[in-house]
Amino acid sequence: MRALAKLEQVLPSRLRHRVNALQTYTEPVPADRLGPQADPRVLTVLAAACRDRERLRFDYRAHDGSATVRTVEPHRLVSWGRRWYLVAWDVDRQDWRTFRADRVEPRTPTGPRFPPRDPPEGGAAAHVARGVSAAAWRYRTRVLVHAPAEVVTERINPAVGVVEAVDAHTCVLDTGADSLHTIAVYLGMLDLDFQVTDPPELVEHMRDITARYARATGAPLA
Repeated sequence: MRALAKLEQVLPSRLRHRVNALQTYTEPVPADRLGPQADPRVLTVLAAACRDRERLRFDYRAHDGSATVRTVEPHRLVSWGRRWYLVAWDVDRQDWRTFRADRVEPRTPTGPRFPPRDPPEGGAAAHVARGVSAAAWRYRTRVLVHAPAEVVTERINPAVGVVEAVDAHTCVLDTGADSLHTIAVYLGMLDLDFQVTDPPELVEHMRDITARYARATGAPLA
């Protein structure tokens, strides 16, 4: 996005208008995993449809390779690492949906204009975080944290996981990432006592980290 801002300064007004739409109607969330690059042409079309509030029809390829034609009211583009997602109101399904931009092939021309809608709960970035993060994680875990749910919630990004209260003093953090070490870093940054019981690979990785830190301080291993 910083590169786009620099580019905008030297572009003619006709092209600057398009770049401005791409900047205005995109939202970043924390990067975690690499992914395929979306076609800049597609991103430009999607951003313009968001800006102009024009219905959009496109061919969409699902993860299993099946193809459908979707009609949506586009709201925002959200970046997740190297992936882009379109948050839009699905006209046929009457619900907010998230679409991977690299799987979208827009049909032109765009459709009629539509009135603005209330955005999905928490905004576009939070909607993507809820719907996409768990599906994108390679590893998942449920961690018992010895702290109130509200304390843990304040210390994590919504993209990192979901907190469920157990009682007034403990909660469960449902989280994940594309690597075991990333999960370990998340948990360490909580600065709270916690227990990990699964998956076995994460338990083993945490033991390796514990041993490494013990060696670093000269502490005897239990």
